[in-house]
Amino acid sequence: METKVFRSRAELPQVTEILREGGLAAVPTETVYGLCANALDAGAVEKIYAVKGRPENKPLSVMISGAEEMGRYCRDVPPAARALAAKYWPGPLTIILPAGECIPGVVLAGGDTVGLRCPDHPLTLALLEQSGLPLAGPSANPSGAEPPRSAEAVLGYFGGKIEAVLDGGACALGEPSTLLDMSSEPYRILRQGSLGRESIEETLRKNMTVVGLTGGSGVGKTSALRELERRGALILDCDEIYHELTVSSPEMKAALEARFGAVYRDGVLDRKALGSVVFQDAAALEALNAITHCFVLEEVDRRLRRHAMAGGRLGAIDAVALLESGLGELCTFTVAVTAEEEVRVRRIMARDGISEDYARSRIRAQKSPAYFAEHCDYVLENNGSREEFDRRCREFFAQTIQE
Repeated sequence: METKVFRSRAELPQVTEILREGGLAAVPTETVYGLCANALDAGAVEKIYAVKGRPENKPLSVMISGAEEMGRYCRDVPPAARALAAKYWPGPLTIILPAGECIPGVVLAGGDTVGLRCPDHPLTLALLEQSGLPLAGPSANPSGAEPPRSAEAVLGYFGGKIEAVLDGGACALGEPSTLLDMSSEPYRILRQGSLGRESIEETLRKNMTVVGLTGGSGVGKTSALRELERRGALILDCDEIYHELTVSSPEMKAALEARFGAVYRDGVLDRKALGSVVFQDAAALEALNAITHCFVLEEVDRRLRRHAMAGGRLGAIDAVALLESGLGELCTFTVAVTAEEEVRVRRIMARDGISEDYARSRIRAQKSPAYFAEHCDYVLENNGSREEFDRRCREFFAQTIQE
């Protein structure tokens, strides 16, 4: 058999014809060359296994022309998968999803999932678009050999054994794509390739709906948080996270001690000792806030990323300092919960068992309701009964959260 070499877009119809007739063609991607067959032709796909000497229990990935084709070859495509495809395709990311009925079993190697890939190479992308074919395409090397980065290397392996090579020059990356299983939750990286885990997690986190809740003492944010939790939200109480970090984070401990001295006793933060410094010195309080905001922001982001990788679609951040700490930048939208001072005083007195004067002094030491209302995207007033506010929260989040 003569292996034909093609180099131009004008020759793509000839490559398409070879593939439609059940032949094999090696094509370039941004990582390595792939050995391709029409993924809908079981007989052609079997040739890939035979030529490569590939074990029959190893499934093949399928190259497609773009994210819009995911639903054609897969079932139950989650919004997060479409978000990753929109961000990184064409590019070195293979997304594993439940296979559609049109994909032959030989591609799946006995499984029920398929890895989709959109290669970042102009010639191969043009071939996918012009042919309208999905291409089953592992790397174009015998199993166990080095994946080829040039057409010459492919010919060295398979010259005379396959019908065609599409010569697109040397591949830039030379490293396989990252393999991400999104067929079930939590999502799993099965192979770390040239696209890093942090990039994937960041994109998934940004695709989540994250609600930021803020407001002063006694406004009654609990009802809003309870409704968000009912909708499946990960609830992140930043005050709790701060207290956890004072124990669990050696980095935050080191930062606090470097600025404020020996404020830890037997590994536990001495809040009275720290308070005696910062509440008498505005610059010290500002320094404390800068340290704690930095570490809390980092931890909140980490937990949101982990939730996103678990398939989470909704998160909620509860923070008094949501706006000034930078946490608001993680949010899809922010909500100020407000209430009149007299209502807040009654709630705080009942909740904390304190005097009216102390309750008022606490409220007046905080930012005003006008501040929160001015700087947030939405305002929820909570001056009535718990039942009334529960109903308002249900209606509000039904309108603002797209499920």
